[in-house]
Amino acid sequence: MHQPWASLLVHGIKRVEGRSWPSPITGRLWIHAASKVPDPDTIKAMEDFYREIYALNGITQIEFPDHYPVSRLLGCVEVVGCVRSQELVCWEDVPESVRLEGLTDFCWLCENPQKLVVPFEMRGYQGVYNLERRIYDGAVRGLSPIQGPLPVKFPLPDPRDPFSLKPGSLTFGSSKSAVQKNPKCYSSNSRGSSCSYSVFKERP
Repeated sequence: MHQPWASLLVHGIKRVEGRSWPSPITGRLWIHAASKVPDPDTIKAMEDFYREIYALNGITQIEFPDHYPVSRLLGCVEVVGCVRSQELVCWEDVPESVRLEGLTDFCWLCENPQKLVVPFEMRGYQGVYNLERRIYDGAVRGLSPIQGPLPVKFPLPDPRDPFSLKPGSLTFGSSKSAVQKNPKCYSSNSRGSSCSYSVFKERP
């Protein structure tokens, strides 16, 4: 995953990962930062974007990462489900700032961010891969839970089924889209969500 998005996700600031394809897994997902050094203008644009959307929920103080390392395993999140963007922007059970995060076709919903105290240097690949056991054994011992500015617990359509949060699982009445009310946020996030990335899942 390119920076600054990778660190923003692991630090609990980014709670939705937008993709053009649905999440292939539910559960722990390890986040790896790609080798491309982020442009300072891109970092500023994304930090400004998150300041703007968090302000909609009254959050004005956000502790952004001090730096955005590359070619490193950064930590992990829990993917609890995946919905289409049309569902997310109308989902009034989650904060408005969340609804503005994932505006690509599919939105991976992330909770429980944890970062590595010392990020691991390693090579990354495109897509979702199994994390090697030797790397996992070392990484899992170095995780530290993160409290983001506004943590979210995504409600399950069926509380008895942990896999029930999937594309097409949410239904709504007449509800105005957050995108319609915040076109500026839509434009900023659409550009940010188009980045390619590498993430890793742990072996069963």
